[in-house]
Amino acid sequence: LYFRHIYSRLHPSLEVRFRSFENYCALFNFILNSDGPIDLELPSQWLWDIVDEFIYQFQSFCTHRSRVSKHTPEEIALLKDNPQIWNTYGVLNVLYSLIQKSNISQQLLVSKQGGDVIEAAGVFGVRPLYKMLGYFSIIGLVRVHCMLGDYTLALQTLENIELSNSRALFTRVTACHVTVYYYVGFAYLMMGRYTDAIQAFVHILTFVSRTKQYQQRSFQFDTVNKKADQMYALLAIAISLSPVRVDENIHNHLREAYGDQQHKMQRGGEEAIDVISELFLFSSPKFISPNPPNYDNLEAAAKVVEPRSFQLKTFLREARLQLVVPTLRSFLKLYTTMGLDRLSTFLEMDPAELRNQLIVYKQRCRQIKCTGGSDLLSGEVVATTDLDFALQEDMIFIAESRVGRRYADWFIRNTNKVQDIINSLENRQKAVVANAGKPSAEQQPQPAVAA
Repeated sequence: LYFRHIYSRLHPSLEVRFRSFENYCALFNFILNSDGPIDLELPSQWLWDIVDEFIYQFQSFCTHRSRVSKHTPEEIALLKDNPQIWNTYGVLNVLYSLIQKSNISQQLLVSKQGGDVIEAAGVFGVRPLYKMLGYFSIIGLVRVHCMLGDYTLALQTLENIELSNSRALFTRVTACHVTVYYYVGFAYLMMGRYTDAIQAFVHILTFVSRTKQYQQRSFQFDTVNKKADQMYALLAIAISLSPVRVDENIHNHLREAYGDQQHKMQRGGEEAIDVISELFLFSSPKFISPNPPNYDNLEAAAKVVEPRSFQLKTFLREARLQLVVPTLRSFLKLYTTMGLDRLSTFLEMDPAELRNQLIVYKQRCRQIKCTGGSDLLSGEVVATTDLDFALQEDMIFIAESRVGRRYADWFIRNTNKVQDIINSLENRQKAVVANAGKPSAEQQPQPAVAA
């Protein structure tokens, strides 16, 4: 709690960062290296906070370490002489050790297969302390792998956790629940699986929206609310790159918060890239480099590209290709047949370049979509748009398979809203009329005064 307070309220010095690491090492060595299970029980919320704060301080140290131009010669020497402090390998080793000690992966696998979980848990895993620390370490690994830019391994880490299970252990702690879906959605976004990313963000944002009034009384409210704001920004990017219909409440919130940005992204061009960059930098995780800087060559170390800039550049390279989908679709859906020259005139583009763009459109309208279950990497290739076309020489043949919208729910919901407004106005009017019929205090008859 002491170091957590310093990290959250003050600016920790290098000495404090070293001491906090040693403090965590002492705690985890006590838990992992004891001869038998420790007779200690802590709430799930506390255990999540331990793992979450451990990873946060690791990320904070990596960011601080990389700013070599701001360090004094004494700090540079201290960092160079202590490479084991907040070492990436050491942090990963702690998380994997907690998972292995608790046998949590085996427990989850056996539970999914309907076997004996207690037998699979072992001596340590049956204790809630070890079980929950191991479970939260899996979630922590997802976060670390995303910060390192390994999105495939991040999703693979969750192979034994079913996100669709409403009684999964991560749902016991709201902050953990939100964290899981944030990093899963972000990993899908960086892998170009925009449909799966949208599905993950919509699911958790709907949950946050429905439970917001209960979360306001919780100390986790600010953390959850901040993550929700970031996910709305990521959702705005994903929908602009792969337009789909989403829940009406989510759509309304997006329109209020990011309506202008969405409109700019839909128009395409460099303006769209600027907006995507802005939203990405606001909503992405804090990326880190697994290796320390070269302290023997500080000038070269200062010129190294920041991990965040590298990840942004990688994402924008894919986004530029994906932005062609909504632009071309807006023209193609107006016709059933169209000449290549005519479309190139509309788009002010060379016909040869347009032909390449149409091929890109074809490829970008096919995405891998998760088919359910705990394997988040597998899926089937599906069409992400209701519009397809065939290019024969210089003629484009367009086919649109439009799915009928269900208007009944929309009309019923909005009719009820209108009726509630009418009832509220009528009740207010009745109250005004009733108050108008009562004499005011000045008009009240005064009692007669006896002579």
